Amino acid sequence: MTTIATITVSVDGFVTGPDDRPGQGLGVGGERLHNWVFGGPWTYDGEHRFDAMSGEDKAYYADLTGRIGAGIAGRGMYEAAGAWGGTNPFPGTLVVLTHRTDDAHDESFTFAGDLGDALRLAREAAGDKAVGIAGGADVIRQALAAGEVDELYLSTAPVVLGAGKPLFDGRLDLDLEPLAVHQSRWATHVRYAVLH
Repeated sequence: MTTIATITVSVDGFVTGPDDRPGQGLGVGGERLHNWVFGGPWTYDGEHRFDAMSGEDKAYYADLTGRIGAGIAGRGMYEAAGAWGGTNPFPGTLVVLTHRTDDAHDESFTFAGDLGDALRLAREAAGDKAVGIAGGADVIRQALAAGEVDELYLSTAPVVLGAGKPLFDGRLDLDLEPLAVHQSRWATHVRYAVLH
């Protein structure tokens, strides 16, 4: 079964701007990372919809989501996104990796206490499709370090944030092979094979 990690970074390697928190999930200035997702500039308090994607962004997203049967996200991403209003916005089951597995949560999410358990639950739920690891950065680094990621879908937004949460922290040594590239005004999306 294929396991895919997917995330958006700034040109300087950050997955959020500074001060990411509920109501400001991508941090100060970080909403620019997801202009490709919402079809252009958006704000935390304005309306933003996934169906506003077009062109290469939409093709990239359709390829990614069409392959995924279940996903994994970290507790930080879950909380920063406000639990997506209580409903899983992604295809299939979403397993939230958290040390607080007994906390109340909507039944559209499954909680797991460690990466191995999260992968097992997601793989069981995915059927014959791939498991997607959506982030945050720490969860993706853990999965890459454990050798559990087959492909990395990395979107690079044409912004420099200067601070925030970095995707890589200097402790991973990886070789990647580009498999496909989609480019738009809002991002360059590269699908990589992770070479083991």
